[in-house]
Amino acid sequence: MGIRIEGLDKLNLRLKKSAAGAAKELAGGLLVEGNLIMTAAKKLTPVAPGGGTLRSSGHVQPAVIKRTSASVEMGFGGAASDYALAVHEFPSKYNPPSWKGKTSLNWNSAGTGAKFLEKPMEGQGILLGGIPGVEPASVLVLGGGIVGTCAARLASGLGANVIIMDIDLYRLRYLDEVMPANVTTVFSTDESIRHHLKFADLVIGAVLIPGARCPHLVRREHLAMMKNGSVIVDVCVDQGGCCETARPTTHKQPTYVVDGVVHYCVANMPGAVGRTSTFGLTNATIPYLLNLANQGYERACAAAPGLAKGVNMAHGKITNQPVAEAFDMPF
Repeated sequence: MGIRIEGLDKLNLRLKKSAAGAAKELAGGLLVEGNLIMTAAKKLTPVAPGGGTLRSSGHVQPAVIKRTSASVEMGFGGAASDYALAVHEFPSKYNPPSWKGKTSLNWNSAGTGAKFLEKPMEGQGILLGGIPGVEPASVLVLGGGIVGTCAARLASGLGANVIIMDIDLYRLRYLDEVMPANVTTVFSTDESIRHHLKFADLVIGAVLIPGARCPHLVRREHLAMMKNGSVIVDVCVDQGGCCETARPTTHKQPTYVVDGVVHYCVANMPGAVGRTSTFGLTNATIPYLLNLANQGYERACAAAPGLAKGVNMAHGKITNQPVAEAFDMPF
C-alpha cells in the first residue's frame, strides 16, 4: 500500500520556493497518517480466512522524498497495493476543482457523441448540426453542472437542438438566461427523462453527487424506447454511471451496443486529450497544493472550510459520509 503525492517538475519548484522544507513536512505528515492507517488495519483487516489479523505482518517504511514526489510505503504480509489519499475542495455542487480540471472532458463529451453518431461508428449516420434543409440532431443532457453546461454549449454551438435537465430550479433559471435559443431547460423527473429519451439522438450523462455513486437515471428498459443507432455518452461512468447499462471501456475499445444503442463509457475520457487535460487540472489545483504546503493540511482546512469538506480520511478515520456509506465502513 503506498500513499503518494505526485507532481510535475515546475510544481515541485514552486512548492520549494513557496515553503522551505515543504517536501519534508509533507513526508512527515504522510508518515503519521500511514502509521494511523496501519494501526487501524491491523485491528480490522484479516490476512486470509482463518489467518488472523495484520498485527504480525503490517509495517510502515520511512518516508521517501524524491525529486517529484513524497511517498510512504506500507506493506501487508508480503502483498502490496496502491492507496491514494486525495483532498478536494467543493466550493459548490457545480464547481469543485476536480471538475474544473476536466474542462477538456466537459467540451469533449459532445464532440465525442457527434463522432459516434456517424454510421461507421454504428451510429445513425447523422450530422449533429444538420445542414440546410435537414434538421439537426436532438441532444439530451442529464445534469446542469459544469460538464453538462459545457456539453450543452458545444452541442448548441454546432447547431443541435439541446435539452438540458436538472433538479435544481435555481440552476435551470441561470442556464435559461445564459444559453442560446436552441437550448431548452427541463426539470428532471423520471417521467420527463423517459419522454425526452424517445426523441434523443445523443444522450450525455453528466450527473455529479460528490463522493457518492450516481443514480441510474437511464434504466435498461428505457433503451427499448430510444432510436436505433442513438448514442449514450456516460461521463460519470467512473462514479458508477447514470445509465444502468454503462460499464467502463477503454480508448482502444470505447463503445459497445446494447439494444441498438451505442454506449461510450470510457472511464478516463480526458486521457484522449491528455496534454490539455493536464494543464487544465494543474491550473485548478496548484492554489490548493500551495496552501497545503505552506500551512499543513490541518491549518489549511481550518482556514478554508470548503477544503475541509473534501478530506476523505484523517487520523485513520473516514470523514466523508458518502465514501463511508459506499464502502460500508464507519463514519
